[in-house]
Amino acid sequence: MADHKHGEMDIKVQEKTFDGFIKMVTRSTIVIIVALIFLALIGA
Repeated sequence: MADHKHGEMDIKVQEKTFDGFIKMVTRSTIVIIVALIFLALIGA
């Protein structure tokens, strides 16, 4: 079994996935907030 050496793993794919997830959550949150404000303004 190979010895684990801290900091040697290539994590570029994981970082790209995490960045995409954060962008999706941020955009979804903005859309939800805008939708709630819109609904409040039209009195629905």
